[in-house]
Amino acid sequence: MTDTQAPSTTLEFFATCPKGFEQLLAGELASLGAEGVRALHGQVAFSGNLETAYRACLWSRIASRIVLVLSHAASADADELYEGLYELPWENHIALTSTFAVDAHGTNNELRNTQFIALRAKDAVCDRLQAKLGARPSVETRNPDVTIVVRVRNNRMTCGIDLSGDPLFRRGTSRRAADDGLGGMRPDYAAAMLAAGAWHRLVRHGSPTLIAAFSGSGTLVSEAAGIALDRAPGLLRSRWGFTGWLGHDEKAWDALLEEADERAAHGAEKAGELTLVTVDPRRGAASAASAALRASGIEAKLMHLSSADEIASALAGAEAARTLATVDLSWLEPDEPAREVAAISLATCVADALPAGAGIVALAQGPTLGAALSLEPTGSLETFLGRDAADITTYEAGRALAASDAEAPATPAARATVTLKDGTRVPVLVPQSDQFAARLAKVAKLRAKWARREDVSCYRVYDADLPDYAVAIDLYEASEQSRGADAHARWLVVQEYAAPKDIDHELAHRRLLDVLAIAPRVMGVDAGNVTLRVRRRAKGGSQYANEGKAEEHRSRRDRLALAPGAHLVDEGGLTFEVNLAERLDTGLFLDHRDVRARVREMAKETLGSKRFLNLFAYTGTATCYAADGGAKHTTTVDLSRTYLDWAERNMERNGFTGRDHEFVQADVVRWVTEQRHTYNRWDLVFCDPPTFSNSKRMGRDVFDVQRDHAELLIGISRLLTANGVCLFSCNLRGFEPDVEKLARAGVQIADVTEGTIPEDFKRNAKIHHVYLVKRTPRPEGAPTSAAPACAQGSAGRTPARPDSRANEARRDERPYGSQGGRPRYGAGRRNDRDAGQRGPHGLRGDRPYGSDRREERNHSAGRPYGAGPHDSRGSARPYGAGSRDARGDRPRYDAARPDGPRPHTARSQGPMRPLMGNGPRPSQHGGADRPRLQGNGPRPSQFGGGHRGRNDGPTEGGRTNR
Repeated sequence: MTDTQAPSTTLEFFATCPKGFEQLLAGELASLGAEGVRALHGQVAFSGNLETAYRACLWSRIASRIVLVLSHAASADADELYEGLYELPWENHIALTSTFAVDAHGTNNELRNTQFIALRAKDAVCDRLQAKLGARPSVETRNPDVTIVVRVRNNRMTCGIDLSGDPLFRRGTSRRAADDGLGGMRPDYAAAMLAAGAWHRLVRHGSPTLIAAFSGSGTLVSEAAGIALDRAPGLLRSRWGFTGWLGHDEKAWDALLEEADERAAHGAEKAGELTLVTVDPRRGAASAASAALRASGIEAKLMHLSSADEIASALAGAEAARTLATVDLSWLEPDEPAREVAAISLATCVADALPAGAGIVALAQGPTLGAALSLEPTGSLETFLGRDAADITTYEAGRALAASDAEAPATPAARATVTLKDGTRVPVLVPQSDQFAARLAKVAKLRAKWARREDVSCYRVYDADLPDYAVAIDLYEASEQSRGADAHARWLVVQEYAAPKDIDHELAHRRLLDVLAIAPRVMGVDAGNVTLRVRRRAKGGSQYANEGKAEEHRSRRDRLALAPGAHLVDEGGLTFEVNLAERLDTGLFLDHRDVRARVREMAKETLGSKRFLNLFAYTGTATCYAADGGAKHTTTVDLSRTYLDWAERNMERNGFTGRDHEFVQADVVRWVTEQRHTYNRWDLVFCDPPTFSNSKRMGRDVFDVQRDHAELLIGISRLLTANGVCLFSCNLRGFEPDVEKLARAGVQIADVTEGTIPEDFKRNAKIHHVYLVKRTPRPEGAPTSAAPACAQGSAGRTPARPDSRANEARRDERPYGSQGGRPRYGAGRRNDRDAGQRGPHGLRGDRPYGSDRREERNHSAGRPYGAGPHDSRGSARPYGAGSRDARGDRPRYDAARPDGPRPHTARSQGPMRPLMGNGPRPSQHGGADRPRLQGNGPRPSQFGGGHRGRNDGPTEGGRTNR
């Protein structure tokens, strides 16, 4: 130690702290013997000898770091910064065997990067030591022996030595608060709350009492006990920033440690006079608080309460002058109003149980807690929780908010309450919430009668009946199959409608909190079973974000196990899985209840093979209804693997399993386009697309239902059988179908919305739109084209065979993709399909998919595989030869080849491409490199029966209208 750093020498220091704590830190440093204390922005300057700085390091609970100032110098540019640092006698501070690091803060017009500032400072120090001692020390950024602090502001620089090392709020305990999962508070924030509540004055009177609401990981409790028992916060730290500094006075430091040990031993004798009460219903809070005390080396009794009912008896006999209550709501997220309601309710119970005049200090974001307490604040300071603004506010129990005379005696707070019909009084933030309570009670009674009459267990109770309380409240009752905690349970889902811009945001938030406080009591639902849905504008693909790979090889028991937040509910005699906590949507659209019932009735009325297709299937509830209505074969298509697995679970819970029910993960729009190039057709289709989608899985495509619905419906109409029908649903309030474009394409659309709005959604008639979509019937006597739906161009202008409609009728009675009595395509297990195995998907008996009896018929008729049907003159023509070829107005494709027509050979016979092949099958005439005949579609149908391709309109006289 040099003479300039002798214990009696007055030195300059500054202590850093979080924003807003400057005045509290200044008072603490003054109590520790610091001189010349001045509160600055984010720091406090003071002076004293080296022992004063050591004492601040050991005893300060609010400071983050203690820095010894070495110099103030000009730093307009990099050269001035270097020169100012080079002039300092670093040989008196850093040993060559030590490591050091530079901690730089601040910028100016020339020094715009802190890393560059740190680099130039390092160069200056190393160059100085090289010149004076002939060597340079090593740089270590993680755990240096000496940390040099450089702070640049405008054109001035302050340089010093960090005496603390690690931040002082790291108390040296064996555990960290963040490990508890309870929103652990940092020790310096806990100390700031206690300092704001004047806890240090209360402990002087003896027998102090602390009530910590939401004690979390126990940080606040351990800090309060340390202050009450006179225990230095840095007593357990093993490493300091000054131990590697050449100016360190070890003798003075050892004396301070001995003094701290003596005071801690003397304070431990007073542990019996200390009363610590924690109130926290969160799991693990009691054990976390006890563990925090043990980790701090403190032995004190701790009383833990998990509910508000126990507070009054626990505080009986507490003296106001020796009692302080703390409320920590820093763990709440901004989008958790349901948890905020429970937290505020508990905080108000704590405040009501306190004796009049007792102190209350709270840390929270926003003024909601203050409004709920209805107490006059006695002090407040602004700070930050991360990047979010927060306030530490102090109150006096029993002093009403309306008291204007500062010298008026304290009176009980007149908190607004709502009295329910059963006499229950519910504290509210807005007095007008009694109107909402009355309206909800009335409509809930009417809805309950209707639900019992209609045997409905999941329904909407309240739908923005009052404009100021614009929320929707849905009730879900547990399924009869539910067991354990879910048996006979009821849940509420509250959805908030976006408030207009002219409505005060804070007022709307208070009304929402009142809704969450009143609704469970009116509906008889446990407060823990209330979920709030807050809808945000999401980025593309976010709906399917964080979706892991589907687990294919699981037992049935594991596959049907309910995820966190999931429950079973009943609807229409079926059982469905809903998730009320983990996902934005519950998995069951209640407004589609009657739509799903209509799907079941339409499935019952469907004739033929009863094939059902569900597009944008979501959780497959419509597929369950169709299967319950007798659909023999179902195909469920959605882009999300998570929702497809959910749909499969719903089907399995209702007994619909096996090869006749397949689930396809695909972009629906592309999938429909691909299926138009196959022979797969369905008798009943349900399509419920989103209003807008720009998922990343769609590539560059963006789906807008108003813009793209016509093309989608035209494509779906080409997938319908002769008598097939599509039920199209849309949730866009202003949706208008493009009837003109659909009519030109031969598609009929009829609005059937009126009969699909349930009773509990009558207030919102535009909750959805529902339409019936069919192909335009062919006029009587009109010729039927022999081209398949996938044919394009001039192919398909051949007049239909007389028995084409009979062939189509017989074909419609078979499962799609099947021949005779053989299994249909896609009847295999999904794990086979995902593993790339053909299995039953690509095989029909012992033959590959596509090689059926048609090949045998062609061979027996003397024409090659793939040849078209007989024309009107009865002569067999090869593939691609239409009626126009016979007239000679357009040459055959083969005739246009330079080497003449290519004969059909056995090599052209190949397996058809499976349904999941994502595209039309390859050409069967001459290899993959040969262009398609008559456009890009596959070969014409061998059976006739109308167009299945991208035709734009019905046929007239054997020609396709364009």
